[in-house]
Parts: sequence; structure tokens; C-alpha cells
Amino acid sequence: MYAFRKPFSAAQFEGLSLLGTQVELKTAFVISQVIGYALSKYLGIKICSEMTRGRRLSMLIGLVAVAEIALLLFAVLPPQLKIFALFANGLPLGMVWGLVVWYLEGRRTSELLLAGLSCSFILASGVVKDVGRWLMGAHGVSEFWMPFATGLIFLLPFVVSTFLLDQLPDPDDDDEAERTHREPMDGANRMSFLKRFLVPLAMLFFAYIFLTAYRDFRDNYGVEIFTELGYGEKPGIFSMSEICVAFGVLVPLALLFLIRDNFFGLLAAFALMICGALSLGVSTLLLDRGAISGLTWMILVGIGSYLAYVPYGSILFDRIIAKTHVIGTAVFAIYVADALGYTGSVAILLFKDLVANDVTRLEFFRTFTYILSAGSAVLILASAILILKKDKTRIRPS
Repeated sequence: MYAFRKPFSAAQFEGLSLLGTQVELKTAFVISQVIGYALSKYLGIKICSEMTRGRRLSMLIGLVAVAEIALLLFAVLPPQLKIFALFANGLPLGMVWGLVVWYLEGRRTSELLLAGLSCSFILASGVVKDVGRWLMGAHGVSEFWMPFATGLIFLLPFVVSTFLLDQLPDPDDDDEAERTHREPMDGANRMSFLKRFLVPLAMLFFAYIFLTAYRDFRDNYGVEIFTELGYGEKPGIFSMSEICVAFGVLVPLALLFLIRDNFFGLLAAFALMICGALSLGVSTLLLDRGAISGLTWMILVGIGSYLAYVPYGSILFDRIIAKTHVIGTAVFAIYVADALGYTGSVAILLFKDLVANDVTRLEFFRTFTYILSAGSAVLILASAILILKKDKTRIRPS
């Protein structure tokens, strides 16, 4: 899916602005796609949480087909209209994650499966940008046609892998005994879930808004940040850094599989998230003191931010449901968080270009890192205390 969402960010679109304003054209492209993606998350709160098993395969393939058609429009429309094509591209793609998570949640092996899924999107983001740069550099594909061409390369693998994913059997009786039965949520169940965890969820969602904005900024402006750090011409820099990040996140998340008790599993997930948040500030301090290189810093802040970010979309809500036995699916909570997160991402992007336009991307990102590190660690810790105290019943594996 990332081959249809992220390749355009490998281009810089230098010297172009939106209708002669201070907003750079690339920022307009990023915001336009994120608005579509955020709207998709709001739609996904209902659509994905109610999706039945029989409709997932056709829905996944249809969503990506629409996204690829939108990339064709991005290639052929006039520059000032291309933002509408990227909006149309983001609109279907925001629901892909939830439909895939539906297949993997509620299992005794969910940590392993979801950790692998999460690391695949970390790695994919770097790989598809390198593919995009390769198409532009080695084959002369223009910045505007490159996203469509990248999507074509990955279209058949996407269809095949989606078909294989659909062959996965549903959770068995042992899975449901340990992780609670999962079923589509109607409006009453969704409201009941939010009311039960209102205060701790509000804290988690607020932290997630800034974690999403941070992750998106690092992802969308990685070319500019690496260039300022002195790595602009280094081939394969994105794949190199994101492979390290992916495995740095995969190992600790996958190890949560070994914790069968849902109370301690949830406790460990919160601990990983807090450690990830704190590591952002520590690694940036090391960079400022000249103790580490720019590449090492980008890898470390990648690992730290994803350790805090990834559990939201994978193991965190799965473990909360397993521990508390609420009726429903983790996909619902994931999509509420994502909808709010990507809305915040748009706000941060606009703030950078309209308010902090005299600050370089690197300097803005560095300052953002310090603020996020302290703020998200406090919010996640407070939420963890409230959730873990709310229901002290521990579900032991039989």
C-alpha cells in the first residue's frame, strides 16, 4: 500500500509554491493527501469497525485501485490541480490498515503478526522512496509521473499478497479464550467503549496527535532533513536507515508475545512506549553534543518515535480489549486515534510553513523532537496508570 501513498515524497518539487503563497507546493501536496487520509480514518471508524469478513478482500483491492487511478490524475493534471489528485489518493488508502489489522487481531500470536505488519510499513516507507528516486535518477521519470510508475511496479505483488492474507483462518477457540472474541461494533458499542475509557483514552489520543505529526514530518521531509544533515546524494539512504529502524522496533514488540498475562503484557507495552518517547530527547541531546552522527540520530529518533507510535496501531488496544473483555474490535480505537492523529499532522505542517517558515526543516524537526519527548512520555504514563488501575482483574492463560 505504501507504494501508492509515499513515493511522491521522494521528490522535492523545488521552487514551486501554491498559487504564489508562502506554502510550498510539496507542503500543499503533503497536506492534501493527509487531509484525504485523515478523512478516510474518520470514515473508517464506522466502515472498518463494521466490516464483515466476506467483504475485506474486494474492499482492499478496490481501495488501492482507486488510489492508483488518482496517481494517474496527479501525473496529467495541471500543477495547481494536482493537490486534488493527491486528496483522492489519500481518501481510500486510510482504510487499508484497519482492514488488514482485522485479520490479525484477537490471536495468541497477535503481537508477532502485528509487529511484523508494523515493521513492514516502516521498511516500506524507505524502500518505495528509494524506488521513486531510482525511477527519477536512472530512468528519467518526471517527479509527477514517478508516483504512478512506482504504484504500477507494486500493483501485482499487492493483489497477490492480499489474496494470500485473505486465506488466513479466523481466530480459534483458544485465541478467543485468551484474547476475547472480536466482532463488528455498532454505534452503541462504540460509544460504550469510549465512555468506559474516556480520560485515559483522551490522554493517549492527545499524545498520538503529536506522535503522528512527528512521524509524518520525518517521513514526508526525510529528503530535506537528510540533505541538511549532509546525506543528500547518498544512494539507498532511506532503505538503510529504515531497515535499522524496522528491526529496532520489531524485536521488542515481538517479544511481547512471550508475555501471556494480559495485565503484564499491557504494562510492558506502555513501558516500551514511554522508553521510546524518552529516547527521542536523549538521542537529540547526543546529536547536539556531537556524540553521534546525523544518520545515527535519524535511526535513533526513528526507533524511539515508532516504539511510542506503533503500539497504537497494533498491540495496545488489542491488549486493552483482551484485559478488560469489552465487546468489540481494536480496529475501532485505532481509527479514532488515527483520525485525530492525521488531523493534527495537517495542523503541524501548516504551522511550519505559515508561522515558522524562517526555520529550516531540520531545525524545526529537532525542536519538535525535544517537545514531543517530554510531553508524550508524561501523557502515556498518566494514561497507563489510569487504565491499569481501572480493572485489576488479570486474565491468566488456561
